[in-house]
Amino acid sequence: MKKFSIQSLIQETAQNESKSDFFELESEYILELNISNQTVMIKNGAMIAYDGIVKFEREGMLSKGVANLLKKAISSEGTTMMKATGSGRVYVSDLAKKIRVLYLDNESINVNGNDILAHEESLKSDIKLMKSIAGIMGGGLFQASISGTGHVAITTHGDPLTLLVKPGHPIYTDPNATVAWSGSLKPEFKTDISFKTFIGRGSGESFQMKFEGDGWVVVQPYEEKYGSE
Repeated sequence: MKKFSIQSLIQETAQNESKSDFFELESEYILELNISNQTVMIKNGAMIAYDGIVKFEREGMLSKGVANLLKKAISSEGTTMMKATGSGRVYVSDLAKKIRVLYLDNESINVNGNDILAHEESLKSDIKLMKSIAGIMGGGLFQASISGTGHVAITTHGDPLTLLVKPGHPIYTDPNATVAWSGSLKPEFKTDISFKTFIGRGSGESFQMKFEGDGWVVVQPYEEKYGSE
């Protein structure tokens, strides 16, 4: 077989037919959702292909109340989800970001609203505006509290780092680089307007998230910018 033939392309990139679990990683960047008379929540705009009989429905602006209508109106984070219902295979991705699938067993996590790719409909999702920095970052920062039992897929730019938070030893992170954290942790916001924060890439580091208690926080080697679209 020739190195650059069409057949070689097919062989090297063809989907793996042996994968059949509900949430399956086709690659680091593509998630396959195998649904059978089920509904799964997907980040709006993340579907790249599907087969079978699947209906896609964008979540109604009023489906979660007036508060969420306001959040969606002022946020450009991609927190709006859509429902995929039916039977078939749905492939999703988000800007070639790396995907990590987690299975929650009656657990809860908090995720940056921009970093949720998909989750089972059975999981409870509550989107909250981090009021402490609303407007500071061009529309504010939203977090989604995900809880219950089921799969959730999150995304990161590059390989993430998980930092353990221990009592008496707080962890400080850049809000733009913070992906997810323990459901038990409630971050506070620390403002630092010292001269040093205005050197280098700019003043983004003036606002930091402070995690205190017992848990963990995931950061990525990339600072996402919100509200620029």
